[in-house]
Amino acid sequence: MYRIAVVAGDGTGPEMIAEGIKVLQAAALKYGFNFETKFFDFGGERYLRTGEVLPEGAVDELRTYDAIYLGAIGHPDVKPGILEKGILLRLRFELDQYINLRPVKLYPGVECPLVGKGPEHIDFVVVRENTEGLYAGTGGLLREGTPDEVAIQTSVNTRMGVERCLRYAFDYCQRRNNQKKLTLCGKTNVLTYAFGLWERVFNTVGAEYPEIKRDYAHVDAICMWMVKNPEWFDVIVTDNMFGDIITDLGAMIQGGMGIAAGGNINPQGVSMFEPIGGSAPKYTGQNVINPLAAICAGAMMLDVLGEAEAAQIIEEAVKQVCATKLKSLAAGRMGYSTSEVGDLVVAHL
Repeated sequence: MYRIAVVAGDGTGPEMIAEGIKVLQAAALKYGFNFETKFFDFGGERYLRTGEVLPEGAVDELRTYDAIYLGAIGHPDVKPGILEKGILLRLRFELDQYINLRPVKLYPGVECPLVGKGPEHIDFVVVRENTEGLYAGTGGLLREGTPDEVAIQTSVNTRMGVERCLRYAFDYCQRRNNQKKLTLCGKTNVLTYAFGLWERVFNTVGAEYPEIKRDYAHVDAICMWMVKNPEWFDVIVTDNMFGDIITDLGAMIQGGMGIAAGGNINPQGVSMFEPIGGSAPKYTGQNVINPLAAICAGAMMLDVLGEAEAAQIIEEAVKQVCATKLKSLAAGRMGYSTSEVGDLVVAHL
């Protein structure tokens, strides 16, 4: 029995999560495990109603669950940054979800914006450090609002944080057993202090994994090669900021935000899984949003919980639906409603 905390969130988040849970229920029935859910109303509506982002004790309560299943955070009537920092970043930091895991895989039948590239070319994973870097919030303002205003934001990289991220990436690359190549994405020619640390630890830890080929590329080159030669990559590891940027590029080359899923992982604690796309408030309640990213996030959750076979069969079902049913991944152009897409995945299970 798995206990799942569900934060359906804002906009179309609840619609996507409903289909994800529908698929999880079908997988549970097929593979003989059980789960129970508790819904938490954290998001824009609660904030507008109460002025509260996360209530006192919320993080400690979430810590008691086996996993967190997140819909989407973002409300048009809430100033950008309030919900993102108050919910997403706070949960990542306080629950020590120090890995952001982003598979980038093009499924058959999904239109790719890269000419001449197909599923055989786009199949890699980005391991992003998730609790340090520029997102640590170190810095401040001096003489705010004046012509002499100064803004400072510092990238924080600790040996401990860098090493545990790199070890996770090497272990993941080994388990993935694909090209067995791990690429460090950085900027060692300019950000010499931060990525000097990353590079030194990368080589030190990498010596313990002789079967894994080590590779390095500057972040600007990574962006270029993800478009030109995505087949070069197996697993990419990088810091928080660069990881945030290149994973959105990855989402686009795999067909768009409608299929991109991610996990915020604490290997020793509770992890959180989510579709990468936003809350898409203009589509709220219309039953037209694509739920496949949320369904794939649910499969990632099962894999981390130890239900690898169920996770794999959900992914195969999503592949079949993409290859044989959907006209497009875009909201309103799929040829099916949100709930019907969920039904199609369940039917393939």
